[in-house]
Amino acid sequence: MIGQPGPVVLYADSWCVAVDKPSGMPSVPARNPLDAACVAVRLRDTFGPLEAVHRLDRDTSGVLLLARHREARVQLGRMFEQGLVAKRYLAVCCGIPREEAGDIHLPLAPDWERRPRQRVDPIHGRRSQTRWHLLATDTAAGAPRSLIALEPLTGRSHQLRVHLAWMGLPIVGDPLYQRQPPAATTRLALYAAWLRVPHPQHGRPLVLHAACDLQAMSSLLGMAAAAWLADQPEATPGRRADARTLDQ
Repeated sequence: MIGQPGPVVLYADSWCVAVDKPSGMPSVPARNPLDAACVAVRLRDTFGPLEAVHRLDRDTSGVLLLARHREARVQLGRMFEQGLVAKRYLAVCCGIPREEAGDIHLPLAPDWERRPRQRVDPIHGRRSQTRWHLLATDTAAGAPRSLIALEPLTGRSHQLRVHLAWMGLPIVGDPLYQRQPPAATTRLALYAAWLRVPHPQHGRPLVLHAACDLQAMSSLLGMAAAAWLADQPEATPGRRADARTLDQ
């Protein structure tokens, strides 16, 4: 995509690189050779070969973690599989929930007739669980909006988007799960805002924050998002050295 901003490096060392991925950029190499370059390709000249150890939807922005070599990839992959990684998201949703917080348990499966959509499927779906908490609401513009903090306890494709849509709270800008398709210029208001993982080398917590696109929110929701981010455990200081320094 011409003119698309690049990923912002949040942390880097000889084992891993963490970035704030912009909306619209693939997390992993796309199947279509004409598609936009993924994060690893955009960073290759600086850090050499990289591999994302988890995925964010193309239109989701926020923390993405990449491994710099095979041992790091294996260790980080094992941590994700064992549930040792904590992730927190923010979403701006259409509507206002009836409750302040809750857990969503809805099994998900591919919707083969409407790919790449996913659907709730109690028979063939895989276990999916999301914990959510209402942070703020805004009705000033005539279209009720909610700012919701989300913690996915499983990692299914489109999990947060489907769970919120099932609650009647589709994410603003979601072209797949909103009943009325959003304007083409409206970005998906879903942000991977916070991630904590044991460092693959020494096991000490690596805590990562990503700035949300507060300009996409009303001033009221933007203030609530900023306050929520400020209240999260402090991020690990970034190491912005170049690849040669990091590999020494």
